[in-house]
Amino acid sequence: MKWEFQGKKGENMENEGMNPGRLMGIASAYWQSFTLHAGVKLDVFSIIGDKKISGEDVAKALKGDFRGVTTLLNALTAMNMLEKSEGLFSNIPLGRTFLCKDSERYMGYIINHMRHLVNSWSRLDEAVKTGGPVREATLLRNDEEREAFLMGMYNVAMGSAPAISAEVDLKGRKHILDMGGGPGTWAIHFCLANPELKGTIFDLPETRPFAEKTIERYGLNDRIDFQSGSFIDDDINGSYDVAWLSQILHAVGPDTCEKIIEKAVSVLEPGGMVMVHEFLLDNNMSGPLQPALFSLNMLLGTPNGRSYSEAQIMEMLVKAGAKDIKRLDYSAASESGIIADRRTWPQFGPQSVYQPLGEYRDAVYRLCACRVIVQHYDLAAAGRDLLLNFRQYIFWPFVWETG
Repeated sequence: MKWEFQGKKGENMENEGMNPGRLMGIASAYWQSFTLHAGVKLDVFSIIGDKKISGEDVAKALKGDFRGVTTLLNALTAMNMLEKSEGLFSNIPLGRTFLCKDSERYMGYIINHMRHLVNSWSRLDEAVKTGGPVREATLLRNDEEREAFLMGMYNVAMGSAPAISAEVDLKGRKHILDMGGGPGTWAIHFCLANPELKGTIFDLPETRPFAEKTIERYGLNDRIDFQSGSFIDDDINGSYDVAWLSQILHAVGPDTCEKIIEKAVSVLEPGGMVMVHEFLLDNNMSGPLQPALFSLNMLLGTPNGRSYSEAQIMEMLVKAGAKDIKRLDYSAASESGIIADRRTWPQFGPQSVYQPLGEYRDAVYRLCACRVIVQHYDLAAAGRDLLLNFRQYIFWPFVWETG
């Protein structure tokens, strides 16, 4: 929506950045949001489908008021969400692809989730003053909102998971842990892209029905399982060579983030890797726009959640023992990014050389290759001492830098 204002004589308001039309456009932007919300909630796009249909017929299908329905349809047309010709409404390709329930790429769940957030956003000033949340956690509310949230996460992930899973190199990896994986979108697509890979989704028990339904839809019941638990409070069973943490750190504060990352690292096999996918702020914390606004959304809904910067995530990974950290060459429309730690464990050479270590071999791998904190004791230093004391007996021909 564009608001036009005329400046004083001789004043170029556009060039001077002084046109209040921009302010009015931002202040009224929710008009368009609510119009889309109503269209999705009433499912007018599915009603129209592939047809050209009158406002009267849409009103009959909805059992709604003719004036109300046609006013909504005309507004959606003005927003370029529908087309209208000779009094008949039809879907544009965007709406037919993403807003009709019979489409595999339907995104109505995430739009409904956005609608469920509206009441809390109207109380943003309260949250800013108190520093505390003004809405209840989504999974604790009703079934409709829980479904919109969890399947909304599926909607969002489907926008990038197929492409990213095909690009990320997981060759030779056997088992991926999808922490807080919800409906399992990421585990599914990593497994589809890597036929030898198995997956475990670790999330709250309320998410299990949604995950199992999605896994079954893709025919991956024999390769992906679900483990119930809280990634904050509960232990994770099993061992993995990949840990995927997608959009879970923003829900908690920095200390809890570190705990989550350390928990993920603790179940990795030697040579494992951890990847963190998040909305990433610039290191000055004032942009890009989407992560900055999302941080406000976390203020509204969580005691300590927020968006983090690339530097903050990298620091958390370093504290957990990461050695080779980089941000992958990927960016999404949502301004999210992926930071990966490829854990490069030392290579000892031929099997016969390090076989004398026996059952202690993997422990020495871990001691020498990463920095692990247990009760504030730096075991990496202990690993270096171990090498210095015993390398002449076991490792001397294969010394490497321990840093």
